[in-house]
Amino acid sequence: MPTVSKRLIDSDLLRRHDVNGPRYTSYPTADRFVEAYQSLQHVQALAQRGTAQPLSLYLHIPFCEQLCYYCACNKIITKHHERAAPYLSALETEMDLVVESLGGHAPVSQLHFGGGSPTFLSDAELDQLMASLKRHFKLLPGAELSIEVDPRTVDVARLAHLRELGFNRLSFGVQDFNPAVQKAVHRIQGHEQVAALMQAARSLGFSSISVDLIYGLPLQTPQSFAHTIAQVAELRPDRIAMYAYAHLPQRFKPQRRIAAELLPPAGDKLAMLSNAISGLLDAGYVYIGMDHFALPEDSLAVAKRQGRLHRNFQGYSTQPDADLIGLGVSAISRVGATHAQNAKTLEAYEDALRQRQLPVERGLALSRDDLLRRAVIMALMCQGRLEFESIASSYLVDVPRYFAAEFERLHQLAEQGLVEMEPGAIQVTPLGWYFVRAVAMVFDRYLQADASRDRFSKII
Repeated sequence: MPTVSKRLIDSDLLRRHDVNGPRYTSYPTADRFVEAYQSLQHVQALAQRGTAQPLSLYLHIPFCEQLCYYCACNKIITKHHERAAPYLSALETEMDLVVESLGGHAPVSQLHFGGGSPTFLSDAELDQLMASLKRHFKLLPGAELSIEVDPRTVDVARLAHLRELGFNRLSFGVQDFNPAVQKAVHRIQGHEQVAALMQAARSLGFSSISVDLIYGLPLQTPQSFAHTIAQVAELRPDRIAMYAYAHLPQRFKPQRRIAAELLPPAGDKLAMLSNAISGLLDAGYVYIGMDHFALPEDSLAVAKRQGRLHRNFQGYSTQPDADLIGLGVSAISRVGATHAQNAKTLEAYEDALRQRQLPVERGLALSRDDLLRRAVIMALMCQGRLEFESIASSYLVDVPRYFAAEFERLHQLAEQGLVEMEPGAIQVTPLGWYFVRAVAMVFDRYLQADASRDRFSKII
């Protein structure tokens, strides 16, 4: 798909779509999960799945030494590293139960450590965890093994150890390089420190390095964030994820430490986005979708060109549409036509495992309509194109008739140049890729019936 000229992304269009909406790492979204879905249903889903096909694994390590005020993740702030030992024991038990439910040791094509800060764990604890994973699952040759890295918690020796363990992808949490902004969000890490770690990671042979950024943080200005974008582009990470800060102090207690008057006004936030898009396109990055950019030779950019993008709870992926098993507190699994989320508190998570029960707190068995809409939304989010014939043959529906109300709303997006309505397909335009969440939201039955969207982040 050709790229859109940055001159086409005008401020009026950005303002028009400055609304809240889901990120669609799943459909239905996690806020639709119900507590009636418990451990027994998840065991049944795992048993029906079996071990024939490769799967993806996600491990949630919730611990962090310091609190970042913007954070909305499930985390535990502590300097007591001894707290990791019982958690690793609980993870071992959860793996036992998952393997028992699957009926054997399943192959794994993708593994991701997230958090929290996975690098809170010591080298010995990481050794222990990887050994446990290899006892329970078959890590396939060429599997994608990635880990989120807090630059404040690693040095070159630690990166070398991660490489020895088999990790081939790193994601550095940067957020912003401006010292005043870093102080305001309680995350101090210098540009030189990150640059040195990235250089070391390349020399160690990591195949992909990602950087996470956030715009809309306190004390940020369009000028200061443009400088951060220039600094990041100069470092040439393979991938960049750039998220809009969602200030929801009523939901996320750490954000109450951020004074609302220090947040940039909406106009400045939109200018940061527009300038960042321009800066990254000028620097040679390809816009993947939503908040993601990649260098043209990166596998994510190649997958987009070839129509092979997928999405899971970690975002865009090059992996086939594999089932995902989440391990750890609050982790989410997607197995067949089901979703399951683990307990969100460490106490409830570990208590369930002491009773040798999978720690599922809520989930969902998808209806036929859910599966149909999931297929539509993922086609639009990943391929930017919905072919009516493929949906009709898979779900035995007349697409224009089934989605008549949705097609009426799509015409408004077509008038804005975001989609093209073809006789047998819907095509997201190059401009529409920047607003693809707005396109997907049209088909979200739950969202259209729900007047409140305050729990979601801005879609741009």
